[in-house]
Amino acid sequence: MKTLIPSQAKWSDRKWYVIDAEGQTLGRIATKIATYLKGKNKVDFVPHLDNGDYVVVINCDKFSVTGNKMEDKMYHRHTGYLGGLKSISLEDLLEKKPEKALEFAVSGMLPKNKLRSGMLSRLKLFTGTEHTYVAQKPEIIK
Repeated sequence: MKTLIPSQAKWSDRKWYVIDAEGQTLGRIATKIATYLKGKNKVDFVPHLDNGDYVVVINCDKFSVTGNKMEDKMYHRHTGYLGGLKSISLEDLLEKKPEKALEFAVSGMLPKNKLRSGMLSRLKLFTGTEHTYVAQKPEIIK
């Protein structure tokens, strides 16, 4: 008896989703996005294959956070040199690069393996209500 082995999704098998992040909590919207990027919403999900979908997020700078996270939440990176720890708060990050805060949140929820970069490449972030992927006829999720 032959068993069917699922293969990686082709470009035509992937769906497009549009998510409006305005007024939604950062962590909750990030888990929803990560679910679609991983493909966990599909019946043929297997963790070792990348069968996820494309996700377009509009108003990605207008999410909400609870408590004092705007001032207290810090993002750290290191230059590699002695004393090279650089830190920036969520509030300052939203002023400089508004898309990065949501990208960091989603990136932390994706698997830390070779599939991660492919999943992140299917995440499209826009600060306004307009996006350039209208031709793909994406489904709108609230």
